[in-house]
Amino acid sequence: MAELGDVVELIVNLPNRPLRAGVQGTIVHCHGESAYEVEFINEEGETLDWLAVKPAQFIVVWQAKTQEWVPLAEQTAALVGQLTPEIAKEVLDFARFLVGRYPPLVTT
Repeated sequence: MAELGDVVELIVNLPNRPLRAGVQGTIVHCHGESAYEVEFINEEGETLDWLAVKPAQFIVVWQAKTQEWVPLAEQTAALVGQLTPEIAKEVLDFARFLVGRYPPLVTT
């Protein structure tokens, strides 16, 4: 669940807005769990837009509560969780391919 002050990243393009998947913003107000008011900014810190978005439209990438970035594995899981089962399986198959090509680091 997202909270006030969290940094979120859009996972969809928003029509009729200057916002595309990948843009980040900060939650500035919570409308329960159904919507969150987010201020989106550019690399220079200028406000691009300010609007309410639904949880299915973003993932949390930094948590204000812990003052830490969300691990990439958790971000990836959140993204894959938004996909249909068929597409999620394709992502899993691709991840398997990558592991075969670039073996993971194993520490003993």
